[in-house]
Amino acid sequence: MKTIGMVSRGIRTPLVRAGDDIVKITVDSVLAASKEGNFELNDKDVIGITEGVVARSQGNYASCEQIAQDIRAKFPSGELALTFPILSRNRFGNILKGIKMGCDKLYIMLSYPSDEVGNELVCADALDKAGVNPHTDVLDEKMFREKFGYDTKHVFTGLDYTEYYKSFGSQVEIIYANDVRSILKFTKNVLCCDIHTRARSKRLLKESGAKVVYGLDEILTSPVSGSGYNELYGLLGSNKATENSVKLFPRACQPIVDNIALKLKEITGKQLEVMVFGDGAFKDPVGKIWELADPVVSPAFTPGLSGTPNELKLKFLLDNDFANTDKSELKDAVDAAIKAKGNKPGDKAMGTTPRVYTDLIGSLCDLMSGSGDKGTPVILIQGYFDNYAS
Repeated sequence: MKTIGMVSRGIRTPLVRAGDDIVKITVDSVLAASKEGNFELNDKDVIGITEGVVARSQGNYASCEQIAQDIRAKFPSGELALTFPILSRNRFGNILKGIKMGCDKLYIMLSYPSDEVGNELVCADALDKAGVNPHTDVLDEKMFREKFGYDTKHVFTGLDYTEYYKSFGSQVEIIYANDVRSILKFTKNVLCCDIHTRARSKRLLKESGAKVVYGLDEILTSPVSGSGYNELYGLLGSNKATENSVKLFPRACQPIVDNIALKLKEITGKQLEVMVFGDGAFKDPVGKIWELADPVVSPAFTPGLSGTPNELKLKFLLDNDFANTDKSELKDAVDAAIKAKGNKPGDKAMGTTPRVYTDLIGSLCDLMSGSGDKGTPVILIQGYFDNYAS
């Protein structure tokens, strides 16, 4: 029996800058790792490339001034509200800086007790103690401080996000609510900053009498004074680049993954699968954040990564179908059951969470690569599609 299952490797690459050929860098780095590590590439191996180095190679950047220019064009009155931004210096600080540069009066409506991706503004126990109902109660900053004081710092960053977001200029007012329509008491001009619920938020606002409604996915969808852009996601998925710029989510990724797979096929004869990955989806038990601050886990992937796993639950088989099978016959019986499974999960897949391949593999890649100084923006996964009967 083959005793090694799935293996995941971080692949170090040269440092990537704007204009670099990310296809060549990825192919060369994977081949060099194969030689150094004395392992072969196989059909159905998976290569993941982090979205950050793809966007950097594309030079997909925008300055705060360019963000401000697009905001002024879309909100000419100079007054607007931001609804449900996530609590993040990296993800939202420079976006907020650019937005404030492009307007005079700014309302910021924060969801509570936590933001969309799990960052706590205040703990649920404190809500109970204060008698606050987050489903119905709309708080201004004075009410929020009276209820919860100033002991509202993030468990990891140590930031008080009310103070941090107010620090981006004068004429910034913070509101706390969970019904997006609550903002219409303050202004009819709204920029929806939520990521995965943005379509519903925009619909509710328009149905309730909002005058001007956009989402972050509609800011910088085309170049502004030579800026980078993303026609699908706008500013969603952006990260802080410098003190005055952001790196946008990469665009036109499908030709990149297709060309990497093609070149490796030409060189090795093997059909590898390739994907670009961003934030995975997994919840931290201490900070409560569940990641996925990008609009999608994977903006592009080769066809073999479509679909969801179809697996049998081994412990279910052992405890039911083969509970009385002789040990000498057990492996053959399990092998046969795995090989005979159909294309759709059945009752014996019980407990195998139905998530698409790219979300599962992207989460694994995100955990492996990290966002710090590991220097492994490419991940190679071997044996992911193997099973006990392989």
